[in-house]
Amino acid sequence: MSWWVRRRGHGDRGAVTVETALGICTVVVVLALALAGITALITQLRCTDAAREAARLTARGERARATEAARQIIPGEADLDIHVDGDTVRVRVSHRPTVLLPGIRIRAEAYAVLEPGTTDQRETPR
Repeated sequence: MSWWVRRRGHGDRGAVTVETALGICTVVVVLALALAGITALITQLRCTDAAREAARLTARGERARATEAARQIIPGEADLDIHVDGDTVRVRVSHRPTVLLPGIRIRAEAYAVLEPGTTDQRETPR
């Protein structure tokens, strides 16, 4: 066997290992992004539920319970803004879901009409 044939056969050694390593890295990145997306979706649903529940309770005249219920539903560092204007209630909830999605802020908003006999409650909890 000549020197050239032996030398040429060893040129691909390690190529499969490199391709496998790149493939594994790609799978890990895709799974991390999928997990971040699922986390953002769950956060959106929780913010929507919290806003809806707070708007409903505030419209019934139960402002303290509205804030408490929303804080139990939404993630810990979320912002809650309850605003009563005339006979309507607007509740906004916003939250940053994960460090895997920098710059993304999830927001939800809900509206309700005050029930008859409900007093106007202007203070806004933070």
